[in-house]
Amino acid sequence: MKTMGISQFKAHALKILDQIAKTHEEIVITKRGKPLAQIIPCRNKDKSPIPGKLADAFIFEKDIITPLGEEMWESSK
Repeated sequence: MKTMGISQFKAHALKILDQIAKTHEEIVITKRGKPLAQIIPCRNKDKSPIPGKLADAFIFEKDIITPLGEEMWESSK
């Protein structure tokens, strides 16, 4: 991760932002040597969701349709 002083960032902000977009590199902006802000590239949101991607993400041990018994409700009080 690159670091850069705030005055340098201010002078070249547009060029630096273009560079971040191309290289996907994070930059920490410092003021008097202390971190002030972190600039990270945006993720590509153009990707459309993939149907069925999470199909195997959940495993149900029991029937999730049948309501819980009274003993379960009592224990949550």
